[in-house]
Amino acid sequence: MILYHLDEHVPRAIADGLRRRGIDASTTVEAGLRSATDEAHLAYARAQGRVMVTCDRDFLVLASRGQSHAGIVYYPYGRYPVGEVIRRLVRLWEQHSAEDMLNRVEFL
Repeated sequence: MILYHLDEHVPRAIADGLRRRGIDASTTVEAGLRSATDEAHLAYARAQGRVMVTCDRDFLVLASRGQSHAGIVYYPYGRYPVGEVIRRLVRLWEQHSAEDMLNRVEFL
């Protein structure tokens, strides 16, 4: 089962929508990671077994450099309405396991 961790640029409404559907989603604020480095975010998500959800392309750079992670889901900020991002994350959650996502980058 996939657990999500949302970067600080991802709207809180997405975490709320995922939780209403029974999906575990943590946020940067809840994890005490506001203003932390991208590496710290990725390390936290990895340690917790959480797939990172982000609009920040820097996470793609970290992944391309071989930094280990529990999975990264990237979407360009503002490209989709909140409801569509939630629907796509739910679909990913339904179709993949945490093991499937290990060191995988998924584009919404």
